[in-house]
Amino acid sequence: MLNFFLKRSKKNGVYERTAIGKLAGSLGLLSNLLLFAGKFIIGLSAQSVSIMADAINSLSDTASSILTLIGFRISAKPADSEHPYGHERFEAISGFVVSLIITFVGGQFLISSVQRVMEPTSIRLSPLLFIVLVLSILIKVWQGAMYRRLAKLIGSQTLSASGQDSLNDVYTTGAVLFSATIEWLTGLRIDGYVGCLIALYILISGIKMIRSFINELLGARPTQEEVSAMEQRLDHYPTILGYHDLLVHNYGPKNRFASVHIEVDETWSLREAHEVIDAIEQDFRQSLKVDLVCHLDPVPIQNQQYRHLKKKCQRSFASLTHSYGCMIFRSKEICWLLI
Repeated sequence: MLNFFLKRSKKNGVYERTAIGKLAGSLGLLSNLLLFAGKFIIGLSAQSVSIMADAINSLSDTASSILTLIGFRISAKPADSEHPYGHERFEAISGFVVSLIITFVGGQFLISSVQRVMEPTSIRLSPLLFIVLVLSILIKVWQGAMYRRLAKLIGSQTLSASGQDSLNDVYTTGAVLFSATIEWLTGLRIDGYVGCLIALYILISGIKMIRSFINELLGARPTQEEVSAMEQRLDHYPTILGYHDLLVHNYGPKNRFASVHIEVDETWSLREAHEVIDAIEQDFRQSLKVDLVCHLDPVPIQNQQYRHLKKKCQRSFASLTHSYGCMIFRSKEICWLLI
């Protein structure tokens, strides 16, 4: 069934980000509502705080799915006068709000679970309780796989976080099933203790997600793979002498900008230099989907003083490398030292 919806979300051989996001949000919303209803009814009838905690966690997942739908819809809006770089970062904002909800739910049910530890009561066990919990685990396994698959298709950190949250729910529901089984077999009332573990797990997951989305909103450093891909493209141009100060700015998953200083022979004409950097900028836009701005740095390679200083620097760098083992990054004409 998922493949059927994916075919409808594909145009010209490319998956539409907004369509995939809406699909993930809709499927997550329906499955989470179903899970919440089943767990809530069973939790009330069994008077189990751990099952109720798991039910409310599914309710928070329902809110997360709604926020995912809203986030992808708003992030798809084109750039306007007030937001010249578009609205793609709203996807990260919706993910940040989702992580806040998860953390709040974890805190509330940690309090409830501690109260149950201090005043333990028996769980009203029934075959239906075990059936619902097992079905919940199976649905969450499918849901997590769905989120991870769709996240990989469009490179979405928000959907990856939802997939991790679904995996967390597999563990938490499994813990609830474990506590119910232990009480059924031994009569030990561990419901409150298991509720505490679930609440702590939810809290830790929520805090980790908050940190990741804050980093994204603040402008996290690009991955080494992204930087390496850009450096490899720049290395393809033998006419430039070197490059430095490569800076990358992300304004959303598909909205990346970069700037770099390109070193060229100072004897080049302005037209010749412009043609080279224009080709580099177009190459980045087509091959890496990055809007690159190049700054020209003229280098006096024919100057005798420059050549003398260059050789002196190279000898100094070689000496430092031999003595201290520091790393040296070389442009094609100028050495750059990283300590």
